[in-house]
Formats: sequence, structure tokens, C-alpha cells
Amino acid sequence: PKTLPMAHESMLLLAVTEFVASLATSTYFTAGALHRNISSDMLPRQFLLQLRTKNMEVFSPELQERYPDQPMELHLWARQQPLLSCHPDALHGTLFSSAEAFVVLPNATRVPVFLLNI
Repeated sequence: PKTLPMAHESMLLLAVTEFVASLATSTYFTAGALHRNISSDMLPRQFLLQLRTKNMEVFSPELQERYPDQPMELHLWARQQPLLSCHPDALHGTLFSSAEAFVVLPNATRVPVFLLNI
């Protein structure tokens, strides 16, 4: 149990317990809300790493050879419920996730090219 500081001026104080944080992560995970699809057109042009096969040549030269300068999609999701812990100065979290990359062909077909567990 913690005692909240008393203030004589107007202020907003937010207190989060590990129970509340764990309940929130469980709810989001169970509802499937920890899943995102990112396409090449969603990233700003000034972003350093664009989702195109020519930009992935450093990581996989064969990708650019097979699919020259094609747009890509990245599908991200949590594999299990995130872990959160409360500390006096911060909220610490661990996310167990996966990322699957796809090349988007001109006919809108998606070809899976790699899967990473993060």
C-alpha cells in the first residue's frame, strides 16, 4: 500500500497498480487488440526504412532479386499476454511478439517472405 502525496495546489495524480496494468494487458490481448498491419503507404516518406524490397536488400539480397522494388507489408502481433510491473519511478513492460513480412505483388497477392519472433 502506498500513500498518495498531499498537494495544496490543483493537480492531477494518476496511480496504477500492477493488478490494473495486468488486467488491461490481459483484456487487450484476449480481445486481439495487440495486432497491427503496417503497409508501405502508411509510413511517412522521410522515414529512413521504407517497406520496399529494395530497402531490405541489406538484410536479404535475394528478396530484391526475386521481387525488384515491390511494396511490402509487416504484420505484428503479441504471441502471449504482455508482462507489466510497477516500480516507484516507472512502469516496466515486456512484449512477446512476432513480425511477419510480405511482398505485395502487382495483382495484390501477398507473398510471405520472413517471420521473426521478437
